[in-house]
Amino acid sequence: MRKKILFILVGFLALTFVSCSVSYKFNMSSIDYTKVKTIQIADFPIRSSYVWGPMGPMFNNRLKEQFADHTKLSQVRRNGDLKIEGEITNYTQKNKSVSAEGYSAQTELAITVTVRFTNNTNHQEDFEKTFTATSSYETTQSLASVQEQLVTEMVKDLCDQIFNATVANW
Repeated sequence: MRKKILFILVGFLALTFVSCSVSYKFNMSSIDYTKVKTIQIADFPIRSSYVWGPMGPMFNNRLKEQFADHTKLSQVRRNGDLKIEGEITNYTQKNKSVSAEGYSAQTELAITVTVRFTNNTNHQEDFEKTFTATSSYETTQSLASVQEQLVTEMVKDLCDQIFNATVANW
């Protein structure tokens, strides 16, 4: 009986230790704060032919908040150790699925951004990449009724992708 209790206790402690270390890792960025102290995040203009007005400010504010909330970097207007710039290049909707009657059943909304990242302390990490987020809604709903919620979700997804590609390194 003692061996069984000891085995369970050791297993519980091992599980607790492992889960805590994994959780801690995923919440951290991999920034060397001895070298990198500042970040410059430019506003992303909308270069898409189809535009929803609030999307630009939503994206720009969320991206800056993401780095303010999850790093110790000071945001500066120029000469940052890290620099993020780009543009919102596409905002589209297309039919995603068709009903049995031959009509569109779901519509997919997508936002695409191009990001140019410069690490002035290590230029080997510089890149230019395109990131896309999508979300679907039932065609029985109007875009106007779901647009704010869907764009908010996609902006969060895009900012997470950009954060992970620039400073999370995993």
